[in-house]
This record gives sequence, structure tokens and C-alpha cells, in this order.
Amino acid sequence: MTTRAPPTLPATLYGADPVQWAKERSAIFSRSWQYFAHESELTSPRQWVAETIAGYPVVVVRDEQGALRGFHNVCRHRAGPLTDGPSGICEGHLVCRYHGWAYALDGRLRLARDFGPSDDFDPREFGLLPVRLETWRGLIFVAVDDSVTPLSEWIAPLERRLQGRDWSGLRVAAVRHHTMHCNWKAYVENYLEGYHVPLVHPSLDAEIDSSRYQVTMDEKVALHEAPLRSPDPVYEGLWAWMWPTLGVNVYGVGLMVERMAPLGPSATRLDYIYLMPEGVEVSPETMAISDAVTSEDVKIVEQVQINLDAGIYQTGRLSLRHEQAVAAFQAFVREALSDNAPESSRGRFADVTS
Repeated sequence: MTTRAPPTLPATLYGADPVQWAKERSAIFSRSWQYFAHESELTSPRQWVAETIAGYPVVVVRDEQGALRGFHNVCRHRAGPLTDGPSGICEGHLVCRYHGWAYALDGRLRLARDFGPSDDFDPREFGLLPVRLETWRGLIFVAVDDSVTPLSEWIAPLERRLQGRDWSGLRVAAVRHHTMHCNWKAYVENYLEGYHVPLVHPSLDAEIDSSRYQVTMDEKVALHEAPLRSPDPVYEGLWAWMWPTLGVNVYGVGLMVERMAPLGPSATRLDYIYLMPEGVEVSPETMAISDAVTSEDVKIVEQVQINLDAGIYQTGRLSLRHEQAVAAFQAFVREALSDNAPESSRGRFADVTS
């Protein structure tokens, strides 16, 4: 019996529809683990890092006892922000930048500025709203929905593949940001296949044997492997992706974490976090080939997005040989967005940012 090539998602799912984007935020991004930061960015008590994950503002702080805590970066008074900028050190409290409400580092409301007994409210009911937080090999992940399965279960296929590799002692050596005018799904699908490598990435094709590029799905993790051509390669021939938007690119020394951060339905930001051992910097060769490959990817996915928006293309077919991971990803999207998807218990966590 011949297996038919699976159809693609319809082009309408890649458009600028705000209703569709709201559904994806709720059904996909609130219900999955999202890479947030590296522990080397939060080494001392009272240090914090702030980031917006698919429209959800989050702050992670290391408390006085050394524990990491994550909260929605939203004051319970009138939704003001608790931080300015991407990172910093507080003086023992997180203080709203709008009206000065102050919160202990465990989330309790400690001061409602200029409120008194006549205001008649219970401060214990207005603590910060927490997010789930777990770490893996020094990488900090957050989840908006508290019903998400443990991170160890999500990451298990990658952990099995990385047995024996030591990532202790790594720290953030460099960060690059690249903004693309495309729907996040268009870029993820590009990441999930090597079919385009010979045509789009000449420098990468010179390093790896793209004719033997393989992608293996293990639960919701895609493991990419390709034999190396170069005797002194930048890459190690191993890439991994975790649902829905995390890439892990392993180099000969260190690695690069790739966060595919949607900025809305029509724009995506790639955050490249290069993790290297103490005293080791990202080599110029690594940065050059990374920048070249990224530039090529941005160009092609933005052209694809223009064509998706043109209203001509509706659906296509996926290669059984080259695009199994794309097919799996699209199946995950369909499942998450289906009317039969389980209801989320996210209410008290996400309503403040909707």
C-alpha cells in the first residue's frame, strides 16, 4: 500500500488574524515550556531577568535564599510593570514602576503605597501571580499553565541523546537578535527540515553532507543529524528542536540556544544565546557562519510569508523523505488548536495579561 504525502496546514493559519493569534497564545504557548534564561544570568540574590513570552510578560528573580522564582511581570493594582529593561538587581523587593506597589521576592504584597485601612482590601489576596519554573542543564524554563507536564518529561528525548555531555560551567558568551517579518510557524518549519540546505545554505552545505541529513522525531523533540564534510567544522552535526519554539545547536565547543519568539501573528524574533565554558569566547568562524545561515533563512522565510499572504497558495504536500518533522509539527498544531483540545487551567495565571 502506497503512503500518500501528507497535506500542509492551510495558508490561512499563517496570516495576521488577531483571533487566530489569541487562540495560539492560549492553546500552544501558555500550555508549553518556554526557554527563558540561563542560570549564569542570575548568579546573585536579588538579580532578575524579564522577558515577554508570546505576549506574556514574565520576570524571574533569585531570592535571598538563592531560589529562582517566576512571576507574571504584572502588578496586581492596575497592571503596571515591575521592572525596567531586560535585567537588573533589585533592593529586596519588586516595585511596580507605575504606582509603587512593592512585592517581596516570594511574591507577597508588602506595600500598597498610600493605601490605608479605609481602602478595605486584604493584601494577602493581591500577591504576584506565579508561573511554573524548572531548570535543565542550567537552562531556565517557564510555563504559564500550571497543568503542564514536568519539564523532565518534555526534554527526556534530548537528554537521552546528550548523555555523557557535560554542560556544567557554561555561561552566556554572546547574544544575537534577528527579527523576521513572518509567522512563527513558517520559521519553525524551515528549521525542521534539511531539504532546503543545498539550495539556500552554501556555507552550511560545505560543512555537512546534506544528502544524508536526517531528522528523527522522538515524542515532541526533533533530533537533526548530518555527517560532517569539513575536518575542522564549526558545527558538530547535531541540532535539536523542542515543541513549540526551542532550538539547541551543538558546536564543537559549547552550544547555541535558539529561541523562536513570536512577536505576534506577523513577526518573529530569533534570540541566539551562545553558551560557552568560562574563558572561551564565540569564535569569529562560528559567528560568521551562524550569521550567514541566519541571513539566508530570514530571506527565504520572508519570501515564503509574502507568498502565503498573496492569497494564491492554499495547501501543498510534504515530502515523506525530507519533511517528517514538519508533518509532526503541523500535527501538533492541529491537535492543539482543535476544538477537542483539553481545557486549560490557566485562568488565574494568564487573565492579567490578556
